[in-house]
Amino acid sequence: MNGKAIAPDSAPARVKAVIAAANRIRLKPYVYGGGHGISRKLDRGYDCSGSVSFALRAGKFVKTPMPSGSYMRWKQPGAGKWITTYANGGHMYMIVAGLSFDTSNMSSTGGNRWSTSIRSSRGFSERHPGAY
Repeated sequence: MNGKAIAPDSAPARVKAVIAAANRIRLKPYVYGGGHGISRKLDRGYDCSGSVSFALRAGKFVKTPMPSGSYMRWKQPGAGKWITTYANGGHMYMIVAGLSFDTSNMSSTGGNRWSTSIRSSRGFSERHPGAY
């Protein structure tokens, strides 16, 4: 992985766009409230839902950034084929093509949001964007 997630060749273009966008911010610092502006320009840092929103916007799965609580009711319940979000009122993360994209990975991996380790989803609402 070398710090970047590599999209599988079989991934749909929208999923590849999510992975590419997430790679752009994977090393940005955690900043509470970061990534919630309407601009698509890079922010100085991103919080958990700002990180997920930035990546999902690139794949056209969300139009504007949302806080973690809003993702508790986002799209369809359950796990998706390519993308699954996990949210509660205080934190969120997502699994994309089998890799975790989560700000809580940052301390254990030296600042990278990607990880092959998947945290427990207990206490989180599991959602996915339909056919993805």
